[in-house]
Amino acid sequence: MTISYKWLSEYLPVTVEPERLSRILTSIGLEVESMDNYEEVKGGLKGLLIGEVLTTEKHPNADKLTLTTVNIGTGGALQIVCGAPNVAAGQKVVVAPVGTTIYPATGDPLTMKVAKIRSVESHGMICAEDEIGLGSSHAGIMVLPADVKVGTPASEYFEPYDDIIYEIGLTPNRMDAMSHWGVARDVCAYLSHHDKKDLPAGQAGMKPKLPYSNGFKADNNTLAIDVKVENETACPRYSAVSISNVVVKESPKWLQQKLKAIGLRPINNIVDITNYIQYETGQPLHAFDADAIAGKKVIVKNLPEGTAFLTLDEKERKLSAEDLMICNEKEGMCIAGVFGGIHSGVSESTTSIFLESAFFDAVTIRKTSFRHGLRTDAASRFEKGTDISATVNVLKRAALMIKEIAGGEIASEIVDVYPNQKAKAEVAIKYHFLKKLSGKNYHPDAVKNILGSLGFEILKEGIDELRVAVPYHKPDISLPADLVEEVLRIDGLDNVEIPEAITITPSVEENYATETYREKVANYLTGLGFNEIITNSITNAAYFSEEELEQMVKMMNSLSAELNILRSSLFETALEVVAHNLNHRNSSLRLFEFGKAYSTSGSGKYAEEEKLCIVVTGSIHDDSWKQKGKQADLYFLKGVVAAVLQSLGIKADSIEVVAVPKLDNHIVFKLNGQIIAGAGEVTKKILAKFDIKQPVFFAGLNWSLLAALAAQQKAAVKEIPRFPAVQRDVAMIVPKQLRYEEVEKTVQKIKLNKLQEVKLFDIFESEKLGADKKSLAVNFTFLDEEKTLTDKEIDGWMNKIMTTLEKELQAEIRK
Repeated sequence: MTISYKWLSEYLPVTVEPERLSRILTSIGLEVESMDNYEEVKGGLKGLLIGEVLTTEKHPNADKLTLTTVNIGTGGALQIVCGAPNVAAGQKVVVAPVGTTIYPATGDPLTMKVAKIRSVESHGMICAEDEIGLGSSHAGIMVLPADVKVGTPASEYFEPYDDIIYEIGLTPNRMDAMSHWGVARDVCAYLSHHDKKDLPAGQAGMKPKLPYSNGFKADNNTLAIDVKVENETACPRYSAVSISNVVVKESPKWLQQKLKAIGLRPINNIVDITNYIQYETGQPLHAFDADAIAGKKVIVKNLPEGTAFLTLDEKERKLSAEDLMICNEKEGMCIAGVFGGIHSGVSESTTSIFLESAFFDAVTIRKTSFRHGLRTDAASRFEKGTDISATVNVLKRAALMIKEIAGGEIASEIVDVYPNQKAKAEVAIKYHFLKKLSGKNYHPDAVKNILGSLGFEILKEGIDELRVAVPYHKPDISLPADLVEEVLRIDGLDNVEIPEAITITPSVEENYATETYREKVANYLTGLGFNEIITNSITNAAYFSEEELEQMVKMMNSLSAELNILRSSLFETALEVVAHNLNHRNSSLRLFEFGKAYSTSGSGKYAEEEKLCIVVTGSIHDDSWKQKGKQADLYFLKGVVAAVLQSLGIKADSIEVVAVPKLDNHIVFKLNGQIIAGAGEVTKKILAKFDIKQPVFFAGLNWSLLAALAAQQKAAVKEIPRFPAVQRDVAMIVPKQLRYEEVEKTVQKIKLNKLQEVKLFDIFESEKLGADKKSLAVNFTFLDEEKTLTDKEIDGWMNKIMTTLEKELQAEIRK
């Protein structure tokens, strides 16, 4: 939310310095994210003076240049070379003397120096409007009225607007602060609580100056327009008034300056007034061309599904049956609370207007706004909830401003369709609860004064309880805790007392084991050089096929077209991170993420599971003097996954690693026949969707299942063996298509109790071995924890192993 210091100060009964105001705003929960000086004209015309051209003569060395003398009121005339065709003696002009910095409308600032132009010295410059930021014309120098006093600073003559602009980070519940008057109300409440000494005698507190007046009166009733609200749920209150004989033109300078300061572009006086009122009071308004209202009737209703509607941006939109529309007798004129139609808006030819000030249902407006991708200022206010009690007062304020600025007559009485008056919410708070939650003991009078200054009505007082009616401008207040927050805000969040001693009651989490395992795995992976990532659980439906989308959870009101579905795995969002890093030339990545994946059976049942994903791409290590660099591959990732499983207490010999049929470089990890993890190389087709041009390897682990399995494992403590292990190597020639896992399985079938480990350490392929043959070199480790193994025992086991491999795998043992 953008707030102007000068504009805000108009509603404050006392002057508050900008720096102190910034501190107050942050203290009351309206965090000031930035505080910047604003200049309508950059540089503020500092150093520029009004001068008079005394003489002109042709430049001796240039046909298009003029040699002038100019009086700027400092004693003595300046010699200035001027290239403008319209310069003449006797003119009052804007002069930039030597040492002055000018800020052109386009281009960089320029500081004046004594310059030689075609061998003639020039002591400054006579300025055109674009050269000092006052306009865009460069047709010639600015010529001012003859009565302007020589030597007058240009800043005094033109009076460029300056201000201090605050950017406030509003939380979604603070719709009451989405206006200058709303912020002023909070500031006054703070000042009333903290600056009691500055209050006039007998005054209980400060109140912001009201922007409304009691001078509203209809001039006639010549433009009465009937209003009918068919959908009272989506539009509980609709107020309007007609104004005739207006003149649509440029807004006065003061109004344009205020709007420009907060970043709004002036359009015309009618539209600018509605924008001004919106930022002043927080109530959006909409002005219709009254002559475009067919049948002189306004109907608030829903139109059939798929109805075409042409909006102000000249785009045709297909309406939903849930979209609330402002219609005339024949057609829709405006998407209520969101965006106007192209045929009913105010234009230069408009002479009569129908001015709307309504209260629309927040949920309805938000759904429509996101459905059509129309995020307007009006929609952002309606979707948070506006003040239903303010529609008529704001309407009167706007009508009087239009009459004052655009002329015309108020041509109808106020129309106010409000069939079911909304009751104020009531909330009770106990003082001991306030103390418990805030940590501070407040006097009842202080609480009543704070709440009263914010617009709360005291309904009932008890010894330990206070019941209040919540003002309409605070629809977020519904709980006692909300009242505690209001008191804390106005007292100042910086004033929360810190006690000398803090009492803490330790608690034990029920699910601590799962978090412990997660922390253990995260620490292990970071030790391997991995970085943890956190990605959005909402992703893009475009990544998935129609078949996949059937089992995915769709967003009913997506934030954008690119974020419209809940992820079914961590795969796609992780690839987005990879693509982002590759685009920033970070090509070697080791990433992991813990997160949730979502699915649906399509019958209204939804499921979510905890997942762990691991991603590697690029090099594992770079080239060095000692070794060559190595690129990431499936074997590296397989080892990482196996190590993660072992860190959770799942024994390696209980895990079965199986290749995925019809998918190269893809494997799954099974435990008791159940898949617990999968890994593989991402296909080129998928990588192309993310514009990734290098190999990426991805592993997905079912963390919910793994955490449960880890909890069942019992920690085993084993004594370090006292006797040495013995290793033997075997090289064998086998068919080229034989997988190493078949060798492992074959050896495991022998069930040698003293065999501790089987490890492949070399693969050799050559035509000399024979057609479609390869050589595998395998290492066997034997250990007896009770005694030293003898050569005879080991030779016997090795013979068994070699015989079995020759028989079952047709392996040829290399002697």
